Amino acid sequence: MRRREFISLVGGAAASPILSAVNLRAQQTAMTRVGIVTIQSPTSAPYAAFRQRLGELGYIEGQNLTLDFVNPIRQSEGGAGAVQELIRRKVDIVLAIYQATMAAVVAAAPSIPVVMVAVDYDPLALGYIKSLAQPATEVTGLYLQQIDLAKKRVELLTQALPDVHAATVFWDAASEDQWKATASAAPEFALQLADVQLLDQPYDYEKALAQVPPDFRSVVVFPASPVFYRDRERLAEFAVRHKIATEFAFREWVDAGGLFSYGVNFAAMFRRAAEFVDMIAKGSKPGNLPVEQPTKFELVVNLKTAKAIGIAISPSILVRADAVIE
Repeated sequence: MRRREFISLVGGAAASPILSAVNLRAQQTAMTRVGIVTIQSPTSAPYAAFRQRLGELGYIEGQNLTLDFVNPIRQSEGGAGAVQELIRRKVDIVLAIYQATMAAVVAAAPSIPVVMVAVDYDPLALGYIKSLAQPATEVTGLYLQQIDLAKKRVELLTQALPDVHAATVFWDAASEDQWKATASAAPEFALQLADVQLLDQPYDYEKALAQVPPDFRSVVVFPASPVFYRDRERLAEFAVRHKIATEFAFREWVDAGGLFSYGVNFAAMFRRAAEFVDMIAKGSKPGNLPVEQPTKFELVVNLKTAKAIGIAISPSILVRADAVIE
């Protein structure tokens, strides 16, 4: 071997591990910018779970991760204006919770990958994906099936409180489809329903209750809604003060003092959303990642609240509950 070739070979061998280290360091420090539109606090439980899972996957805010929050006061403001702000910030991936956010991204920046946590809308029916198994768009993530769960929640309500035959549903624009599904299911379980649509924020729950016939005031059902979620502590206080039995979509309401809930583990959904972000950041195409639907649902009961409002929960429900707060 010629001396020059030998030197080149040795030099290349020495440089190879150095270049590999540089490339690895570059991959680790490449910044991923995730845009999020939410009316919740960026430190609230779902986003804490989202951050935690990203941290477990090797992302550190300020080093290789930026979470760009846009915090409108109202969910209705989470559309075009909020998305234009995310585009201005040059985000790489959008975490879409609201249907308005999804619609705005698809319209204004269809090439930006979207990870959705579709809480209260059907992404397939609305055309955001081609199918659950093969989205074939820049959208993937989780579809939480609130409309499908409406019937089960009516059934559980009548089992938990067998002497109750009349209830009220408070609903808003975000939860209108859930209200319709609940109303459709109620006759099968001999449950009469009144309803009140909440319009102007902040919602006036006292005024809403006053609109309800007296015989329907002892039980109020709250579908999944970002505003109801943000108001969960306020709603718990309101319900206890009026001695109202309440049913909710997620356990966070029950942790705050609501009576009982049936639905997915919300924090687990946001942890899974973080894994979708990680897959896309590493090169996976959203259109090839199947949209997931939860298969596990939890029933949570707050016996402390039941005692405070002077009601008894059916023992059959307590036996089935995944968690009981005492």
